[in-house]
This record gives sequence, C-alpha cells and structure tokens, in this order.
Amino acid sequence: MKAAVIFPGIGYHTDKPLLYYGKKLAKEAGYEIIEVNYKGFPENVKGNEEKMKQAYELARTQAEEMLGDVNFKEYESVLFISKSIGTVVAADYDNAHAVNAKHIYFTPVPQTFSFVREKSGIVMHGLNDPWCETSVVVESCKKLCLKLKTFADANHSLETGDCLRDLEIIGMVFESLKDVV
Repeated sequence: MKAAVIFPGIGYHTDKPLLYYGKKLAKEAGYEIIEVNYKGFPENVKGNEEKMKQAYELARTQAEEMLGDVNFKEYESVLFISKSIGTVVAADYDNAHAVNAKHIYFTPVPQTFSFVREKSGIVMHGLNDPWCETSVVVESCKKLCLKLKTFADANHSLETGDCLRDLEIIGMVFESLKDVV
C-alpha cells in the first residue's frame, strides 16, 4: 500500500493544475490519495509576517486533525505533494510524526526550508516567484541535498501568462516527476 497526501496552498486548491495532475500521477502509480483541505485563512497574507504565521498555524492544526486517524506506518511508501504554505505544513508534519515521506515541494516559501529533511525530495520553483527569492531556494536545496527544477519567467503558480508556455511547463514538471512518484 502507498499513500500520497496533498497539502494545498492558501488560494491554490487541489483542483488547480499542479496539484490536480500531481494527484493524477500519484493515483496512476498506485497511491491512495489523501487530501488535506484548509479553511478560515486571514486575508492579505502576503508581506504580513503575523498573518503568515497565523495562516501556517491554522493550516498545521487542520492538517493534524485531518490526518489524525492515518497510520502512516501501514504504508510501504508515503508521498507528500505540497504547494506554497502547504510545503511548510508537509515538511513540519513529516518531521513531527517521523513519516519519512518522499516530497514534491511545489513553489515553497522561505519558511519551508527550516523544516525540510535532507534528501527528502524535489523542489519546483519559478524564477519569477514573488513569494520566495530564487537565491533562498538554490542555497537551501544545495544545503539540504534536494533536487531542484526551475522554470524561467514562471511565477508562484509556475505560470507565465502565456497559456501555451504554461502548458509546456506543466508537461516538463510532470515529466521530471515520473521518477519521483
């Protein structure tokens, strides 16, 4: 048995491209899908450290509640697929519960790297991501021995504003994830 847990972002739900196709890829590989969903986030979180911390604590508490009955020791393989603030929650949850999951970190925020376990997975980062500077991502991935895939002109959703280019990026993302899953 294998389980894939999906940790969304604040405005990036599991029906948006990265998480939708992440779930689909995991399901095709035989993973049981477990979705974490949050509610009640404060508004205008970006740039507000207090609201960011409040959003993280809210997401972390809700993840604890939703995953409380899951016995990860029953699974031969556990994959955490996370996006944005969900990357912080996934990494922290993994450490707190010694899940030892493989991780796909979609567009992590800087706080993520203080919880990430060495060699735990792969990071996908857009070079125009306003939520996390590329230098932070590159240095953290080197230090933690994480695989890193970057995308030119891509933002926090790994999108560029050019629909065909965005579809190209989605294809490149999931082509590179086949081996991870």
